Amino acid sequence: MVDSMNNNKTISDAVDYIYTHGKKYADSKSQRIYLENYTKSLIASLSIGFIKDEKAKSMSQAEAMAYADSSYQIHIKGLQEAVRNEETFRWGLIAAQARVEIWRSEQANARAEIRNTQ
Repeated sequence: MVDSMNNNKTISDAVDYIYTHGKKYADSKSQRIYLENYTKSLIASLSIGFIKDEKAKSMSQAEAMAYADSSYQIHIKGLQEAVRNEETFRWGLIAAQARVEIWRSEQANARAEIRNTQ
């Protein structure tokens, strides 16, 4: 009986985790997607700036300079953190869903065993 109570608490915790972390996952995913799309804008903006300031003679040179720029390097670190956050939430949700599925299988097996012994 105690084992059953602990198992039910674990399932309850898993469902609570899914409920409370679903929005956090969505927020972290939207942040990652935003940063990925902003990358293109940042590179274009930096490249145009290098052309306007005559620091670059061609667009390919300006683009290379943009990738080496410190603001791009800072941006990439932010993107790295966004991916880390998203993946942490995603795998936490997958693990919680797996716990619920295992519990469901155990419950179905227990019911089948009861039917077979009657």
